[in-house]
Amino acid sequence: MLRPSKHAHPDRTVINVALLVLKRLKAKRLCDYGSLLAYARKAVIGGDVLFLPSLNFLFLMGLVEYHPKTDSFEYVGKNEAV
Repeated sequence: MLRPSKHAHPDRTVINVALLVLKRLKAKRLCDYGSLLAYARKAVIGGDVLFLPSLNFLFLMGLVEYHPKTDSFEYVGKNEAV
């Protein structure tokens, strides 16, 4: 479970990195893995560590879809992943 604690910095959490990645994907609709990782590294200190858990979170929520041929992620939106 994702629970905030008094020791968690609000900008360095999985939820925040997921929000940043989601904003980027909403703007571009399709983005490759390398550029998303570079964006997370630049936007947040420790973004490279939080990047994969945030992508997993977005995938489990049904907001992104992975395309292995192009190694890219696509924003599919709410209720469009089915």
